[in-house]
Amino acid sequence: MKSENKLVLAVRAHAYLNYEKDGWDYVCECYSDEEIEELIGKATTVKGAIKKVLADIKPMADYRAEIEAEIF
Repeated sequence: MKSENKLVLAVRAHAYLNYEKDGWDYVCECYSDEEIEELIGKATTVKGAIKKVLADIKPMADYRAEIEAEIF
């Protein structure tokens, strides 16, 4: 079921527009609307919601980049 939460929709749109940056591909490929809603918590603005999700995905993206740097 698609979310009607405007913040979730905005976060998902941001994720697709930034697919190759900072781990936003994780959101596109792995996160359900319910998971995004849980992450954004009580955020009231799009900017705040994006910031909260970024705090969750950025460490994974950094770790992935670190591993890729060792491989290549």
